[in-house]
Amino acid sequence: MTYIVTARKWRPQKFVDVVGQEHITATLKNAIKNNRLAHAYIFTGPRGVGKTTTARILAKTLNCLNPIDSEPCNNCEMCNSIQNSQSLDIIEIDGASNRGIDEIRTLRESVKYAPTKGKYKVYIIDEVHMLTKESFNAFLKTLEEPPSHTIFVFATTDAHKVPLTIISRCQRFDFRRIQLDTIKSTLKNIADAEKIQIDDKTLTIIAKKSDGALRDAESYFDQVVSFCGNNIDSITVAKMLNLVDDEIYFSISDAVIDKDFKKVFEVSKTIYENGWNFVDFVDGLIDHFRNIMTVVITEKTELVETAEVYRTRYIEYMDRFSEGDLLRLLNFLNKTQQELRFAQNQKLKVEIALSHLIGLERSATISEIISGIGEVKQAASPVINSDNNIQYRQKKKPVQEVINNSPGTEVSKEKTKPDAQVKKEIPTVQTEFNFNSITQKWQGFIDSVAVEKALTLGQLINGVKPLTLKGNQLKLSTEDPHVEELFKTYESYFAKKSQEFFGKKIYFSFSKIIAQTEGKNAVLQTEKTVQPNLPQKDQDPLVSAIIDELGGEEIK
Repeated sequence: MTYIVTARKWRPQKFVDVVGQEHITATLKNAIKNNRLAHAYIFTGPRGVGKTTTARILAKTLNCLNPIDSEPCNNCEMCNSIQNSQSLDIIEIDGASNRGIDEIRTLRESVKYAPTKGKYKVYIIDEVHMLTKESFNAFLKTLEEPPSHTIFVFATTDAHKVPLTIISRCQRFDFRRIQLDTIKSTLKNIADAEKIQIDDKTLTIIAKKSDGALRDAESYFDQVVSFCGNNIDSITVAKMLNLVDDEIYFSISDAVIDKDFKKVFEVSKTIYENGWNFVDFVDGLIDHFRNIMTVVITEKTELVETAEVYRTRYIEYMDRFSEGDLLRLLNFLNKTQQELRFAQNQKLKVEIALSHLIGLERSATISEIISGIGEVKQAASPVINSDNNIQYRQKKKPVQEVINNSPGTEVSKEKTKPDAQVKKEIPTVQTEFNFNSITQKWQGFIDSVAVEKALTLGQLINGVKPLTLKGNQLKLSTEDPHVEELFKTYESYFAKKSQEFFGKKIYFSFSKIIAQTEGKNAVLQTEKTVQPNLPQKDQDPLVSAIIDELGGEEIK
């Protein structure tokens, strides 16, 4: 018999045989059962996940003479003719090679004719996104209102290239990547039927290499069987597919824990001698630390896509890595991955990156630091003994102090004095708030502002003097007209600073000054002379509140 590849030999013939797409097959079976068939379908998704296979099963089910539970019987005349590609009612068209408007015109002419033997004439157009814009436009009317005996099924890997006018006239089904465990179980069933010995580790290697495409996995399976025969081992498969051994990744994670820098050069030499791709190595290392983070966070291995033999090894990392450390490692590896693609010497780049990776120190979280402080406080906390006397726990003496106090050693009586700590003077808030208290502390207020705002205010405000106080409105005098602008610019700062110094928020304003110079003495006179401490007349409480709290001023 002529050899048939696994992807064709084990192609599903019923909806139930399609793996990983149960959400689509169940919908199609219910539509057939309830007679709710659409006139057009579009199947989209990654390569090798069953789009064309599902379209063929749908066409076969619709024309089967003896369907069983919305499944084809695969024994009647119509099923056999469809399986052997001999039916005239099932037309498969390659959209890549029949993409012109002339082919679409021919299709439009053939649509009007009734099926020869079956109930429906089904058109399966693969890679429909390859049709030209003119072809799609010419196909719109026929697609929207086809004859009742015609059904269109489109398959594409790039649905975004199909015009929305076409998609809106079809029922869309999105096929998804097939899970790794599903691919492994399918390949295991095929291997058992073919009497081929294959272990779980090898199945995992093939399934991960296929990246969710069952057809690719079956192609790799054929390639492996051709190389190894009926007894397949993981080491030979890894070499044949040029895959990095997972043991390399575990050696790196162990080296990070043990701070073993020698492992860097051993791993680099192994990768170079085996001809592995350094970019693939870093990709695999990122996936490895991602698996560790998954196990550390979830405390389970269900979300880790790996062989069973490695699941127990990931469990061992639960108490050896923290979430923060893993995030730092993954962030560093992601940056290395981007830089590695443009590096001229990838081997050297990987060695430097792995050295940095192993050299990263373990980080401590805020909760750990707080708990450590709590233990220190607890060590110094008082203890009540049986006699109701309060005693304090004794701190452990340093090793040097124990040595110095041991017999036979002389201890110097002089003790080093602790360095004097410079305490920041915090102004005391006086209970009495009047003009005299402000003038007494005014120079301290100016000096503090000059220190904090040395670059902007500095010595410019030294000549500012208080004149009068009304409520919390303080009038100032100055000979420099620019100082008034500075006070307006930093109005919020001065208000906050006055709150700290004087115990109450003060609003500053300036009075116009007339300077008269007589020899070396300068006499400053104001337009109005106001006695600062004259008793104020009784005022309305609302007016007083506005003046005191909001800095208002009574207009006479």
